[in-house]
Amino acid sequence: MDNKKSDRPAVLGGAPVFIQTVQEPQFPKLDKWKQMTEEEAQVAYDMTLRNELSGGTPVVREFERQWREMIGTKYAITVMNGTASLFSAYFGLGVGPGDEVICPTYTWICTIAPAIILGAKPVFCESDPESAMVDPADIRKRITSKTSAIVVVHLWGNVCDMDPIMEISKETGIPVIEDCSHAHGAMYKGRPCGSIGHVGCWSLQGSKPVSAGEGGVIATNDTEVFERACLIGQVNRIMGMDLVTEKYAKYQPLGTGMKFRANPVGIGIAQVQLRKLKELNDRRRKYIEEVEDGLEDIPGVKRIKVYDGAVRGGFYGFPIIHIPEENNGLSTQEFVNALQKEGLPAHLSGYPLLHRLPIFAEGFDLFTKNRGPLCGDYQGYKEGDFPKTEEMIKHLVFLPVLSDPVPEASELVLEAIRKVAYNASELVQQQA
Repeated sequence: MDNKKSDRPAVLGGAPVFIQTVQEPQFPKLDKWKQMTEEEAQVAYDMTLRNELSGGTPVVREFERQWREMIGTKYAITVMNGTASLFSAYFGLGVGPGDEVICPTYTWICTIAPAIILGAKPVFCESDPESAMVDPADIRKRITSKTSAIVVVHLWGNVCDMDPIMEISKETGIPVIEDCSHAHGAMYKGRPCGSIGHVGCWSLQGSKPVSAGEGGVIATNDTEVFERACLIGQVNRIMGMDLVTEKYAKYQPLGTGMKFRANPVGIGIAQVQLRKLKELNDRRRKYIEEVEDGLEDIPGVKRIKVYDGAVRGGFYGFPIIHIPEENNGLSTQEFVNALQKEGLPAHLSGYPLLHRLPIFAEGFDLFTKNRGPLCGDYQGYKEGDFPKTEEMIKHLVFLPVLSDPVPEASELVLEAIRKVAYNASELVQQQA
């Protein structure tokens, strides 16, 4: 590559790829997508006028039917957020005091938090540095007689290697929860993510590809899990919540008195978004794969591994891997800083490793009086307990997810990466 000033990164005096001004940054112009449109607004307006504001309304029941059809499960229940869906799943599986739940340390805290509130102890595990998904081999190492559930996370829309995970479940009898909060529409060997384990959970939070503003879904083929999920979170929802057996019938409609019900207006909005999901995934996938293909000839960066048979969906984040030794020792932080100088809103991972959080590292007297899963004989965690994941997260770089990109978007993103990568040696010298 020649050394013309225009080919040099902005941090070395070249012109940035994306010219930004205080009033109107140029980069967002690469994405034409509008998450909310008149269609969603009209649904909210109409439902409000109908006073369809609470409980298992016709819109809620229809959305649940559509979700069951999409995922291919017998049951689907809407709840108020993704955390509530995971709480319902843990409760549905009977997770409680004295139990252990295996969970990747690289995920959002809400993946494991409901199990803690139910009294179970978190047992964190490593992720595969090539895919950033949970490592099945490390799951196996951490199973004990107290393990009551394994939760796996299809993080950033990528897909876990489900065959070995389900083989572990089959051998041990330990159920698997799929946290699909980032992976709406993802597949694994022809099966929708969320239908492979014993329970699937989704978030419909405002930034998700199918958004209710706040909302969530739990889906399962297990009648016991379904009925217990109704028991724990669907108080007084008589319409559209039909129990299959008589086991818990005498407790309905009040159940345990807990209410995790979704707001019907949010579900109405999500129903519109669900119709757009395939098109949204197709656009995001095309852009991300164009960028990933372009990385092949750029030193110091590579794409995230996708397992055989996996089809990503949702694309809640766009991570790539930076390799400092291929960039003359340029640190990943400085690599990101230089990309930002080009106007590219790249960043390091925003998710802290869970074992580093004080609540899990040091323990916490959750219920006071030295009670709960994070005190007493709780050992806590320390730096170095998960060396593969700790090293991995240092080198993940997140590029912007574009949902309806203009035609030149992927090439402009690649141009910024090329400029920084090909001038890495000068950047290192500048830092010296």
